[in-house]
Amino acid sequence: MDWKLLFTMQQQLDTYIEANQEVSGKNLFEEKILALFVEIAELANETRCFKFWSNKPKNEDDVILAEYVDGLHFIMSLGLDCGYQYEAQTITTDDSSTATEHFNRVIASCTLFKQEPTAVYYEELFVQYLQLGKKLGFDEEAIFQAYRKKNEINYERQDKGY
Repeated sequence: MDWKLLFTMQQQLDTYIEANQEVSGKNLFEEKILALFVEIAELANETRCFKFWSNKPKNEDDVILAEYVDGLHFIMSLGLDCGYQYEAQTITTDDSSTATEHFNRVIASCTLFKQEPTAVYYEELFVQYLQLGKKLGFDEEAIFQAYRKKNEINYERQDKGY
């Protein structure tokens, strides 16, 4: 995956949003962290992986993927704000882990990064999120295409006063 391209796209989107929302120069770290937690929860809700009390099936994969890239937008935005970018590496997953376990790892990594926004914790968060994506069945091409599509939607939303 061309992470440099995605980070460039994210930087351009962030700049556009900040100009439209008149927040340029403000520290948005706390807002973006909370937004990331919300996106992770929305993603988990779409997968229904933790809902042991329900027989209702998960949502369609395209809906889940759209939620997944929402979280990716905020992870990348946080990295840019802190001066970090993810360097591509081979992502493996523990096939014996459940999706719920992966979600809990992502939440734990997000919490660590919130408490101590270091490059090490950022990379851990990024890798955990990519492992979750892999566990959910998304390959790099699907993530890339979904990210690009959602990026366009985000511009349209800004133009319409979202």
